[in-house]
Amino acid sequence: MGTALITGASSGLGLEFAWQLATARHDVVLVARDAERLERLAAQLRAAAGVHAEVLPADLTDRADLERVAERLRATERPVGLLVNNAGIGLGQRFVGSDLATQEAALDLMVRGVLVLAHAAAGAMVERGRGAILNVGSVAALMTSGTYSAHKAWVRTFTEGLAAELAGTGVTATVVSPGLTRTEFHERAGLRAEQAYPAVAWLSADRVVAAALADVRRGAVLSTPSLRYRVASGALRVLPRSALRALSARRPDRAPGD
Repeated sequence: MGTALITGASSGLGLEFAWQLATARHDVVLVARDAERLERLAAQLRAAAGVHAEVLPADLTDRADLERVAERLRATERPVGLLVNNAGIGLGQRFVGSDLATQEAALDLMVRGVLVLAHAAAGAMVERGRGAILNVGSVAALMTSGTYSAHKAWVRTFTEGLAAELAGTGVTATVVSPGLTRTEFHERAGLRAEQAYPAVAWLSADRVVAAALADVRRGAVLSTPSLRYRVASGALRVLPRSALRALSARRPDRAPGD
């Protein structure tokens, strides 16, 4: 994979991706808004793994910042062999009556950001004849839990279409769909998910990331870490949509995922 670029690298799954990739001897480009946290992480990765760790502070909802990251993906010096589109936020609110600017920022981050960065990465990788794109989706893509489900459903469908287009180029596209994962994600969104779901429903970040990277290495398009969520995903695909809507009406924007 050579160099990996990870968005949302300062916390949660992004942080775990950075550590696992660095300890596997991959150089990393760390992208997030918090420059101080990124610099601290980069120093730790350099010291612990001996890799080149590049810091690229950016707010992916800002178009100028997003373009700077896209330009890094197009660069021929230290070319990026793996893009991990991980940055995301949980809104924890209903759509009706919510702040529209917040909704638009989430759309920009989890849909437009994925589109722009995947476009930049795919173009450069196809030209080189190798590379991989990993988009972080969610089991919520199969549900009807507000705009978060809609964003992740787009990511899932987009990745499948991209994978089909990339067939035979030496470049792959994978979407990982975790369920409930122990990270800062739910706390930052103001969701009391720990109290709402039993302990057995939760996955560890290290297992989710390890499974996702293993699936990238074997060229899988769909990655669902853990047997329990593969079974749950199968059930969600066959459950009547009316039943899903009824469930979501009781728990708006509180779907599993990171």
